[in-house]
Amino acid sequence: MNKKELVDYISKSANLNKTQAADALKSTLDAITNSLKNSDRVTLVDFGTFSTSKREARTGRNPQNGKSINIPAKTVVKFKAGKAMGDEVNNG
Repeated sequence: MNKKELVDYISKSANLNKTQAADALKSTLDAITNSLKNSDRVTLVDFGTFSTSKREARTGRNPQNGKSINIPAKTVVKFKAGKAMGDEVNNG
């Protein structure tokens, strides 16, 4: 499912026009992104939890030529599915 398909689904299931559905989706994604930027967790009960984690700088290897490269430290986003979502996917 891509963004357009998700907007269409939201529009139909929430009885909104497509502009309203797109605005609602954008607002939701902005809220999640801003919380993660502030290192806050976002927990949606029955859906899952978004969080961030620090990844340390490390030395890697270029697969094309085998030379060592430095990989900088960065913050990565993690998602852990909630139990209800996992159950629905596995039994639905």
